[in-house]
Amino acid sequence: MPERAAAGPATPLPALEELLATARVVSLPMRVKFRGIMERETLLFEGPAGWGEFCPFPEYGDAEASRWLAAAIEAAWTGFPEPLRRSVPVNATIPAVDAARVPEVLARFGRVDAVKVKVAERGQDLAEDIARVAAVREALPEAAIRVDANGGWDVLQAVEALGRLAAVGLEYAEQPVPDISGLAEVRRRLAGNGTPVLIAADESVRKEDDPLKVARAGAADLIVVKVAPLGGVRRALEIVAQAGLPAVVSSALDTSVGIRAGLALAASLPDLPYACGLGTVRLFESDITADPLVPDGGAIAVRDAAADAGLLERYAAPAPRRDWWLERLRRVHGVLAEEAAGAEFTGT
Repeated sequence: MPERAAAGPATPLPALEELLATARVVSLPMRVKFRGIMERETLLFEGPAGWGEFCPFPEYGDAEASRWLAAAIEAAWTGFPEPLRRSVPVNATIPAVDAARVPEVLARFGRVDAVKVKVAERGQDLAEDIARVAAVREALPEAAIRVDANGGWDVLQAVEALGRLAAVGLEYAEQPVPDISGLAEVRRRLAGNGTPVLIAADESVRKEDDPLKVARAGAADLIVVKVAPLGGVRRALEIVAQAGLPAVVSSALDTSVGIRAGLALAASLPDLPYACGLGTVRLFESDITADPLVPDGGAIAVRDAAADAGLLERYAAPAPRRDWWLERLRRVHGVLAEEAAGAEFTGT
């Protein structure tokens, strides 16, 4: 087993003016609706180590968004740990589309050995989920299939749905219910029913005040980790090590700049037993780099990604949205500044 890459130095907080000097806000069109959106907005900036991406979803508050900014600053000012591997296996991602569109979406990813399928979409029913998953299995008889409910079911719904979906062969189910106690109950009931579906925690890791609660509660078989919501690659490495559970690295609907950070995390983990959810650039009509980080033969090479000036200009967000993001950057930088001042005062 390879040793985990050294975490390296923490990143000092740059001055706000340094972030604003290179900040660019873009709005990228999606090929299919994902998380209910057809345009993905993100703010990018460049530092001495490269580009960073700040893209918490608009509904997130400033405190939660501060982790995303910390991750972006780490990427742009400190860079990443030395990798243990030079290529990362990735899964295809199927949004909550009609089953008839599954082959079209799969075709964008090329050859893959694993597929994540979104289920429990608001306004849809279990029959649509079953049809979507069955369409993936028909197209890829040997692929590992995992489903992601984003906490959209309650315990009884999850047990019923996973019992029926298990017929196609599921690798695992990601966040079937919203809370940790519910995950533990679903896991217990599935085991009691003899349903062979592992439980993965996503939101119960990245949205909790203590990301290790889910591991302590025995509520999951594996964890899904995303660099931005956890505050950076180094912080995510610490969480995985302390959790003691297998980890799947996933993205937060990032451009190639954000995917680069996800690759850095996946490349630095001592064990990587599952394909990672880092192929989502394929869901965009365009990226912000001329050489996007997309799968080739079911994997992505670990390499840097730099924003392209022409693409930043072409997909520049309208002025009101640009101003909204810049104001958000100012507020969230203030949150990190307060944290830094508090840490200095207490000597931590």
